[in-house]
Amino acid sequence: MTRIVSRAALCGLLLFARAAAAQDLAPPTDTPQDFAIHGQATLVAQGVGGFASPYAGTNSLTPHQLKETADVTAYLGARPWGGGEIWVNPEIDQGFGLSNTLGVAGFPSAEAYKVGKAEPYFRLQRAFFRQTLGLGGAREAVAGIANQLGGSRSVDRVVLTIGKFGVGDVFDTNPYAHDPRGDFLNWSVVDTGSFDYAADAWGYTTGIAAELYRGDWTLRTGLFNLSTIPNGERLEHGFGQYQLDAEVEHRHRLAGRPGSVRFGFFRNRGNFSRFDEALAYAAATGGAVDPSFTRRRLTRIGGYMNMDQALTDTLGLFARVGVSDGSIEPYDFTDIDRTAQIGAALNGKGWGRAQDRVGLALVANGISAEHRRYLAAGGLGVLVGDGRLPNAGTEEIAEAYYDVALTRALAVTLDAQYVGNPGYNRDRGPAEVFALRVHGAF
Repeated sequence: MTRIVSRAALCGLLLFARAAAAQDLAPPTDTPQDFAIHGQATLVAQGVGGFASPYAGTNSLTPHQLKETADVTAYLGARPWGGGEIWVNPEIDQGFGLSNTLGVAGFPSAEAYKVGKAEPYFRLQRAFFRQTLGLGGAREAVAGIANQLGGSRSVDRVVLTIGKFGVGDVFDTNPYAHDPRGDFLNWSVVDTGSFDYAADAWGYTTGIAAELYRGDWTLRTGLFNLSTIPNGERLEHGFGQYQLDAEVEHRHRLAGRPGSVRFGFFRNRGNFSRFDEALAYAAATGGAVDPSFTRRRLTRIGGYMNMDQALTDTLGLFARVGVSDGSIEPYDFTDIDRTAQIGAALNGKGWGRAQDRVGLALVANGISAEHRRYLAAGGLGVLVGDGRLPNAGTEEIAEAYYDVALTRALAVTLDAQYVGNPGYNRDRGPAEVFALRVHGAF
């Protein structure tokens, strides 16, 4: 039976808080780390109240519900030789997203996976090797954090990562909106909603990424396995269906304050269906709209822009825009063909709470005309599908949070979201979603 409070998460939070407190007593050191153990535990309880729901389909968001998710993760790292790092991230997960993580393309909790279970279960989410090759010149200090050993490295360098990890570990990062365990929760805020990145149902994949850092510039590229079927739990082996990613980043200072801009591109190659072909097949056979009958070898592409800028010592701005080929079904992320977001994050130094943070984000998600016709005919997407869509509109999302730092190791967050036209349906909503998040880490 689903529990509102996960015993595993609470035990993990207490253990991590104690470990972090003990760690704070140890003097800092510049000695390169040869091994490290970190951990985190996160509990999210999220609910939605009543909203207009004149009809519902298989993938609809349901009014009046409360769900919870919990996860406990260990980050185990070792350095086999200079510049090399091996990391594994065993994890215990439990819980469900609202409507079993369905009903909204910009889903309200990125802590909710596409696979929900009432009892805790084990996953090895990451297992990867990273090699950093210095190119000479100046060096910089490196903090010892989860999935990063402390020490120093060359500012100009090449970084290779291979194994199982998240595409978002390397691409489309943002210091203000990229961590559902510490900042925003919404899927289309922590990532570019139209970035159909390769992943299994838990958000991880296998592959290789290469990064070149030279001065203020970074060039990234990667090759990753897609899941065996769209939105699947199992990954391909040997890149039979794959994704290519590329990103260029420029770091700068405006009025003496740091900022960066990233431009990214992805290319998915695998067995997809065009929406109009699925509709034509259903019309010819008299059956339901099902893209599995018309999938064939196709290429789906997209791109994004992602920026962040510190405006003051305490206030930062971020924005993303993205677009992808809306004539072809999304594969591994969610049902968004175009997206735009803007937001800001503020720490609490001005009111004597320097470790607290407040965030606000506004998002607009859209789909193509072909995608609308598909959903209107009863087609099901990755997350959305109300059975019909007579009155389509832009999915409009606003999210605000206040993160209260109880200690260096433990934080509690209050989160509120407004979702207009959930699943692009003007007949439904608006939905008001509230969440309480408890997060501990060391």
